[in-house]
Amino acid sequence: MANIRNNNKGWMVVVTWVEVAGAMAGCRKAAPPPRLVPEVAYQTVVPTRTVLSAELPGRITALLVAEIRPQVNGLIKKRAFQEGADVKAGSLLYQIDPTPYQAALDQAKASLAAAEADLPAIKSRAERLQSLVKIHAVGVQEAEEAGANHQKAIASVALAKAAYDSARINLAYTPIKAPISGRIGVSNVTVGAMVTAYQPTPLATIQQLDPIYVDVTQSSSELLRLRRSLESGRLKSGDGARTVKLVLEDGTPYPLAGKLQFRDVTVNPATGAVTLRMVFPNPEYVLLPGMFVRATVEEGTDEHAILVMQQGVSRDTKGNAVALVLDKSDKVELRMLSVDRAMGDTWLVTRGLAAGDRVIVEGMQKVRPGAQVKAVPFVAQVASPAERNVAAAMNK
Repeated sequence: MANIRNNNKGWMVVVTWVEVAGAMAGCRKAAPPPRLVPEVAYQTVVPTRTVLSAELPGRITALLVAEIRPQVNGLIKKRAFQEGADVKAGSLLYQIDPTPYQAALDQAKASLAAAEADLPAIKSRAERLQSLVKIHAVGVQEAEEAGANHQKAIASVALAKAAYDSARINLAYTPIKAPISGRIGVSNVTVGAMVTAYQPTPLATIQQLDPIYVDVTQSSSELLRLRRSLESGRLKSGDGARTVKLVLEDGTPYPLAGKLQFRDVTVNPATGAVTLRMVFPNPEYVLLPGMFVRATVEEGTDEHAILVMQQGVSRDTKGNAVALVLDKSDKVELRMLSVDRAMGDTWLVTRGLAAGDRVIVEGMQKVRPGAQVKAVPFVAQVASPAERNVAAAMNK
């Protein structure tokens, strides 16, 4: 029995060594797993003619504004307009009681007539005494006094005429007329109210709304950057007035285009911004004074703009724009970029890329600079009919 047990143990040792040897032999024969090459999608850089524009915040202001104030004191006898209506230049707005001013005009007219009636006799006496003094028929002093009376009579006529003109002008101020055409607002006085000349509170306000101004602000740094771009030739300015478009407060675009009228020559020291004034047609009175808008102003045309999909541009730890670019052998390299602005879903790149460069836009997280990759052109994903149906159901 002892011999049998010893024989079994021997066979077990032999079997164990055979298994170990077989396993080692299998390891030597098995091939290592193939190394996977990551796949990335790229966008080929193609310079494109692009019109560059800037979106600037602004406010609506009326083309003309006239605050109606009385030029004489008096009682309002009549209001001749409807609040919120359109008025024409020269149309009657208010009527101040003209009675006292008519009486003052009549009095001034009578005083002028009296002064003019006395003038011929005084003039004739002065001339007659002047001729008699030459033959010593009258004294010199008497002749001089007659001449002085003549000058006083002339001054009296001029004074009476000035008083008459003043009374006539004051009477003409009693009907208050519209100085400009436009839309009139709320009346601040009613019939029977007493008003004073040049009072601080206007009776009403007229605003001309078609066309209308849009005043926007642009930082002086942006203005300098635009000037450098135009001077260097990177941007080309269009001929004629620049076209401007508006976006209203609720996000809807204004259907009519406007024109840039002028750029202010002074920088606001508090904000560091320059005011730009645009003119827009406003036939339907959609644009109202005080309304906030966003104006899109054409800056110029870049004949060779480089636009890169935003997903292909990232930032390093210092905040600099970077992109992963493929070389001729499909190896990844890191490229430092300078970006100007976002345009839709792309970045406008001013430095770091050239025509023909291949920028990785998908699969960046799987690769590092220097890695070998499998590169395929980027193709925008189009939703399948089933995906579109699901999305439509979720949006209901």
